[in-house]
Amino acid sequence: MPLMFFDWTIVILIPAMILAMWAQGRVSTNLNKYAEVATKRGLNGATVATQILADHGLRDVKVERLPENKPWGDHYDPKSRTVRLSPHVYDTHSISAVAVAVHEVGHAIQHDEGYSALAMRSGIFPLVRITSGAAVPLIFIGFILGMLGFIAPEWSTTIINIGIIFFAVTVVFHLITLPVEFDASKRAVALLEAGRYIDGEEEKGMAKRVLSAAAMTYVAAAAVAIAQLVRFLIIANRR
Repeated sequence: MPLMFFDWTIVILIPAMILAMWAQGRVSTNLNKYAEVATKRGLNGATVATQILADHGLRDVKVERLPENKPWGDHYDPKSRTVRLSPHVYDTHSISAVAVAVHEVGHAIQHDEGYSALAMRSGIFPLVRITSGAAVPLIFIGFILGMLGFIAPEWSTTIINIGIIFFAVTVVFHLITLPVEFDASKRAVALLEAGRYIDGEEEKGMAKRVLSAAAMTYVAAAAVAIAQLVRFLIIANRR
């Protein structure tokens, strides 16, 4: 049997990988393009985030600036109740900056409201940190040891199946992430418009393009994970 990483099933990944490259290109293009367009209000990402949090009674949620060596990595940390923004989002008043900042504020509001998908994602995350790193090595080891006859076939199958189950947990995490991110982006546009942090349909359209492009990266990541899981199942079932 050929090695699992070099057989025909690799073609299953190609459409998802193309989608991932397209999504990454689109998000980079939109973020860079609208990072050059200042909002008419002239408020930076940190100020907008702080004001919206205060307006929603979330004064205990901190807004922190990430170090200079982290050009991206904007996120909301539910454990410490902190919105962390990269320097160019925290400091600047571009369409990209305020859109990304308020997207993360959207997660803080989800957390405050007990949004179920966010709670599920947070709950499964510690498990995913373990399974995501162990899944592929387990599958690979199970195949290699079985092929070389170092372990009995049933043990090889067990190791492979454990690896596939671990990988399936990662796929579930990606799927749960989709509604969380889309909802946060929807909230961000509504919050920006309601607070008049963006002015008119033109700026609203720009913010939507930034956020929709970012959301597509999560769709692409889920597609790649699903394609990889299908590939593993095909390989395992034909043994």
